[in-house]
Amino acid sequence: MKKSVRVIFALLVSCVFAGTALAQKTVVLQPTRHAVSKPLRNTKAIAPQWDNFNQHPVKPVPHFSAGGKDTVLQTRTGITSATVNSVAGFDGVGVSTGYTISGEPPDTNGSVGATQYVQWVNSAFAVYDKATGNKVYPASGFAAGNTLWQSLGGRCATDNSGDPIVLWDKQAQRWIFSQFAVSTTPYLQCVAVSQTSDATGAYNLYSYSFGTNFNDYPKIGVWTDGYYFTFNLFARARRFAGADICAMDRTTALAGGAAKMLCQATSTSFGGLLPADIDGASGAAGTTQLPPAGASEYILNFGSNSLNLWRVTPNYSAGTLAVTGPTNIPVAAFSTACSGGTCIPQAGVSQKLDSLGDRLMYRLSYRNFGTYAALLVNHSVTAGTSTGVRWYELRDSGAGPSVFQQGTYAPDSNYRWMGSIAQDKQGNMAAGYSLSSASINPAIRFATRAPGDAAGTLSGEQVVLNGTGSQSGHSRWGDYSSVSVDPVDDCTMWYTTEYLQTTGDFIWSTHVTHFKLGTCQ
Repeated sequence: MKKSVRVIFALLVSCVFAGTALAQKTVVLQPTRHAVSKPLRNTKAIAPQWDNFNQHPVKPVPHFSAGGKDTVLQTRTGITSATVNSVAGFDGVGVSTGYTISGEPPDTNGSVGATQYVQWVNSAFAVYDKATGNKVYPASGFAAGNTLWQSLGGRCATDNSGDPIVLWDKQAQRWIFSQFAVSTTPYLQCVAVSQTSDATGAYNLYSYSFGTNFNDYPKIGVWTDGYYFTFNLFARARRFAGADICAMDRTTALAGGAAKMLCQATSTSFGGLLPADIDGASGAAGTTQLPPAGASEYILNFGSNSLNLWRVTPNYSAGTLAVTGPTNIPVAAFSTACSGGTCIPQAGVSQKLDSLGDRLMYRLSYRNFGTYAALLVNHSVTAGTSTGVRWYELRDSGAGPSVFQQGTYAPDSNYRWMGSIAQDKQGNMAAGYSLSSASINPAIRFATRAPGDAAGTLSGEQVVLNGTGSQSGHSRWGDYSSVSVDPVDDCTMWYTTEYLQTTGDFIWSTHVTHFKLGTCQ
């Protein structure tokens, strides 16, 4: 994008005040480069190297830390009918599997496809056979993220800056990878869309320029009419310039054409937005449905004891993005974990960890059950003397979303944070998260619920892995983790996040666990 356009864009953003929608001009981003790659399996993996941008500084966004009495605080374990079945897992990218070049935070995320699971951390990714957990790419070691963009050239091919997201497009049975390239200006967003369901095949490649606005914390959701991105923009990587909502032309990207991206500002009063990402709708027997024809994408963040909702509709031929909102949705009072910052204790060290409580946690999962659509999301909040996972189920029966149920999961005095939540085709839910305390090394756990359980409760906490080390030297733990749902059976939950085997800095490991709930088959 031209510098003059971005300056005007930033000035428009700065004129917006809290809670008021302003009609903004859509900024049309044409790809600065686009190409088709050779099959990834035939591409030599670039060995991950240290990159200063792998150690991302915390970039604060507007949030509301003080709430009131948490009336949905769950202080007991509760009872659930959602039995946990077929639990298995494997270690992903990290020290435990020979990964020696790392940064903090790892920003662990992953997604499950037809036959493969892809995990991506800030510096490296790998493709696994989901049936066995064996790595199928690369043959040895791990691949730097910029391996994907070698055929594109430019800084997407040379920068490995991170903040990655990998998603499985369940409708098209394709993969979408994205990370930014921010070693210098112009700041870029790099996107790769697979040509087949095989993550080791060929990709349609794109780069988009955000000029001198640092496109921080990119998040992606797959919708019927686009790949939706949200960004926290920082003018010259310093001053918060507002949150951006963008829609990439999914149809053109799947065909390998020059897919444009339509972007529109919200306000400097809003940050940490999440786009909805569709679960189900893969064509498997018994799976749920696509959103209703013409349904606008949902975008969400939180405010003072509330959620803010936008609806977004692109017109790629006209080059316009219609954004309505935000609609303010009241929720039970909360105070953000650690006032949005650092307070999570660990065993054996004085170093506290960052809660990242100033924003919603990835993903905003969407599922259409026919008579209603459900949206699930979570964030980290204060829970008595510790922190807990505040989660919401919003339901939309056609008149717009409202809170169906909500809860803060904190059944004891341990600190729970960095959550991710989703549900299977029967409505069983699972929330994965990190757990720590002054006497516990950071651990991986998840809790569940069945549709008939008491409203607003999670139960049946499962220990995935107890860490045997704590992080020293830096407060950054992670920016997000990821629960995804297997598109083949629409039942199996896959969760990935980080842990430490020994105490130290820059020595994290990651784990992938998968399981089924209740009678879902």
